[in-house]
Amino acid sequence: MPGSSFGDLFCVTNFGESHGPAIGCVIDGCPPGLALCEADIQVELDRRRPGTSRHVTQRNEPDAVEILSGVYEGLTTGTPIGLLIRNTDQRSKDYGNLLDTFRPGHADYSYWRKYGLRDPRGGGRASARLTAPMVAAGAVARKWLKEQHGTQFSGWMSALGEIAIPFVDAAQIALNPFFAPNAEIVPALEAHMDALRHAGDSCGARIEVRASNVPLGLGQPLYDKLDADIAWAMMGINAVKGVEIGAGFGAVAQRGSFHGDELTPAGFASNHAGGVLGGISTGQDLVVSIAIKPTSSIRTERASIDRQGQPTKVQTFGRHDPCVGIRATPIAEAMLALVVMEHALRQRAQCGDVRLPIPPIAGSLSGR
Repeated sequence: MPGSSFGDLFCVTNFGESHGPAIGCVIDGCPPGLALCEADIQVELDRRRPGTSRHVTQRNEPDAVEILSGVYEGLTTGTPIGLLIRNTDQRSKDYGNLLDTFRPGHADYSYWRKYGLRDPRGGGRASARLTAPMVAAGAVARKWLKEQHGTQFSGWMSALGEIAIPFVDAAQIALNPFFAPNAEIVPALEAHMDALRHAGDSCGARIEVRASNVPLGLGQPLYDKLDADIAWAMMGINAVKGVEIGAGFGAVAQRGSFHGDELTPAGFASNHAGGVLGGISTGQDLVVSIAIKPTSSIRTERASIDRQGQPTKVQTFGRHDPCVGIRATPIAEAMLALVVMEHALRQRAQCGDVRLPIPPIAGSLSGR
């Protein structure tokens, strides 16, 4: 199946289905000598794992990762790294009514028309379950980037449905199931999710993700722009329908005298560009925002057709996230890490010897 591999120098090939025996990936191109064990990867998988609160799918998967190859005596060897995550809590019978029908808003219909057949159990390859191997691969990229460049990644939910979540305290992000940087708003988020679940409906979300201490010079000036690759990666996440870099669509209402980030000897005065100019990183934080649509698998009965083209009604059973955005933060962080990793290796290969007599200016002076 074309489209199952991500990246060139740091190539991640994703395999498996939602209700198959296992899912996983093969990472080809990880530099040798990186200290790596399952625990380095598991910490990120645990952040994404289902069944961790009443507000997400109750599919109880441990998502325990196994390193099958590419590591010897605790160090990466430079050969392909095989990562396996076994599926242990499938309930395929929940999808029996979808064999001949199509969920509105889901990939069921388009997938069937493309391939002529489909695996209806949990969406098969179209399932968000397949983001787990990318989070695992992202964990490897994150460790290398942190050790080599001090690069770090963070993310949070900035809106749940129509509820905006003001950024108050980064320390709160890890303390609630919504990845919300605001403790006071969590009860309102919980009430909103309880009401949606009771109504058999769903909502979307907005996720912010950032990379700090990003090397300068990542990206190319034309077709391999860093921000273009970031947008491409984010749109590859299930249910993402919009991506903004920096000011994003807010730039429409800005004037050039405001939007253009002024340079000073002490650093950039602002970061409306989101850390990328002309497709190349500036050394400022990469600033990305994604819009996630409402979950398509809902209990509310909706109109559809069957495989004979006849009208029918569809009601989705099983265990689903009323808002897939709740677990999207570590996924978005991982995809951003994979893009930065790819471009860091490209930069090292082509421009690793570039030296300028003037040191780079600092990042943005405007704070978060």
